[in-house]
Amino acid sequence: MSNHSKNILVTGGAGYIGSHACKALASAGFTPVVFDNLVYGHRDAVKWGPLVVADLLESSAIAAVIDEYKPEAVMHFAAYAYVGESVENPGKYYRNNVVGSLNLLEAMRDASLDKIIFSSTCATYGIPKQELISEEHSQVPINPYGASKLMIERMLSDFSAAHSIRSISLRYFNAAGADSDAEIGEQHDPETHLIPLVLDAANGLRDSITIHGNDYATHDGSCIRDYVHVSDLADAHVLALQSLLKGAETSAYNLGNGQGYSVQEVIAVARTITGKNIKVNIGPRRAGDPPRLVGDATSIKQALNWTPRFSSLADIVSSAWRWHQRHEESSF
Repeated sequence: MSNHSKNILVTGGAGYIGSHACKALASAGFTPVVFDNLVYGHRDAVKWGPLVVADLLESSAIAAVIDEYKPEAVMHFAAYAYVGESVENPGKYYRNNVVGSLNLLEAMRDASLDKIIFSSTCATYGIPKQELISEEHSQVPINPYGASKLMIERMLSDFSAAHSIRSISLRYFNAAGADSDAEIGEQHDPETHLIPLVLDAANGLRDSITIHGNDYATHDGSCIRDYVHVSDLADAHVLALQSLLKGAETSAYNLGNGQGYSVQEVIAVARTITGKNIKVNIGPRRAGDPPRLVGDATSIKQALNWTPRFSSLADIVSSAWRWHQRHEESSF
């Protein structure tokens, strides 16, 4: 018997955060139907439901997957997400992220599919004006990646008004870690995220880690970021889905830990957990890096009863390290 009411269309479900969300959906009794072009996604990360290999730039493919699986709602992760590349090649980001999302929303409208959870980002806020960024903070992105995500939030708001498509946008801070069974983890190519780079250095896969700027106005001179465990992010997506299924209105929430850790602190914790001496170089600042980026997630805690289960940096780094070690073994 096929129970369409439990199907959820997950764009980008073969990627890092998308695959963790699929696992969380499956444990909550849903069937994730993954729609991914596999440019950055991994076929072997799709374990909890069917995989449709297609691109959001093909409108007919979106219509076909909606027609075949009749999903109850959409989780939209598919996007290019390299800030530096977005500055060098903005067209790629506007085409993939914005046009792809527009195609998805129009297909939803045509199929009367009216619920979507959107993977947004703290990059929509731009340079922070306060210690803790709340959802009321002005949204003035400083790179095309952030601008593309803000444009999609605007489209969601307009489609909500015009076509009653209800959405919850989740603005992530730094997603990190790996699921507790070490089944899936973070494997980007190229890798630009701090924790996997530090663990690669611990594993001997790279010689050293570069700290981009050690002269910021922070307690140790390195940038401070808010790291949130990817499984906690995935839980938040399921809570957002359940609230939309119960009739929640269009809204947006921050997903962060509410506390920041500096680059130096991340390296120190990684040294302790791995027992390895990780060699550090100091490099120049990167353009567009704010000194401190920490989110206030009070709203989603109150509205959806979200409680992070892995809030300590040690928990986050050790889960990533377990996956890194297992992944190293399996790749030989």
